[in-house]
Amino acid sequence: MAVIESPMAGKILEILVEEGKAVAEDDEVIILEAIKMENPVYAPENGVVKEIKVQVGQQVAEGDILIVLK
Repeated sequence: MAVIESPMAGKILEILVEEGKAVAEDDEVIILEAIKMENPVYAPENGVVKEIKVQVGQQVAEGDILIVLK
C-alpha cells in the first residue's frame, strides 16, 4: 500500500481520479493550487485508488496524505 502526499501547502482545485480506479506511475491524480499556480500531483507507482482523503477546496499542508493506493 502506498500513499500520495501533498508536495507543498495549497488548496485542492481538482481531483482527477475516483476510488476504485487504477492509476499508473506518473498519472496526474490531483491539481493543487499553490503560490497562484496550478501544480499537478502525480501517482508515485501503479496501483488502485483505495481512499481519497481530501475534497475540492480543502486547504492542505506539505506532507498531508491526499490519496491511499493499494
